[in-house]
Amino acid sequence: MINSIYRCEICGAESSNPVRWIVIHCSETQLIIHKWTKEAADAPHARHYCGEAHAQVYVSRWFESFCS
Repeated sequence: MINSIYRCEICGAESSNPVRWIVIHCSETQLIIHKWTKEAADAPHARHYCGEAHAQVYVSRWFESFCS
């Protein structure tokens, strides 16, 4: 079995064993934050973050883009 390599959307860190990573699914009107699961990570259009701080960067940018 070949492991997937996941890449953080903010810093570019890569991991095939993303412990404590966060997955975000979003659209123009909805943002859903998931604790890491392979199912959430492999869903279409999933965004991957190496930790809480980088997930928060994306969440802030997402809100800003729809509020400005």
